[in-house]
Amino acid sequence: MRVVIQRVLSASVTIDGQVKSSIGKGLMILLGVGHEDEKADADYLAKKIAALRIFDDADGVMNLSVKDISGELLVVSQFTLMASTRKGNRPSYIAAAGHEKAIPMYEYFCDILSENTGIQVQTGEFGADMKVELINDGPVTICMDSKNI
Repeated sequence: MRVVIQRVLSASVTIDGQVKSSIGKGLMILLGVGHEDEKADADYLAKKIAALRIFDDADGVMNLSVKDISGELLVVSQFTLMASTRKGNRPSYIAAAGHEKAIPMYEYFCDILSENTGIQVQTGEFGADMKVELINDGPVTICMDSKNI
């Protein structure tokens, strides 16, 4: 399971011209689910993200978590995070989980992240053509992969 975490001032997801979800200060998280991923991968990443100290304290030091600042969370599914670019110029998505596995894992990740943070997670819509807008704060962008622990 792979995530791209962005510290944002705001973020939103629009589908068919309608805003589905939006957040203020917090974390915008893109999530890729692989066919070998299990709940333990989601548990690991959710726990790490909940405790990740990437928000500034009063001294301007990244020492606070999204929980500490009462921030918001937006999670968007993105199978392209599982792309392999080793051969040729067209990415291969063979490592990405199919809908039958990816949807329940995406939903589980959102639930467990909410449980770990005490913050209601806003979401995109799995499989939809989404337009994502964000204002990256810093910029701070962190990539994590549950298989590279």
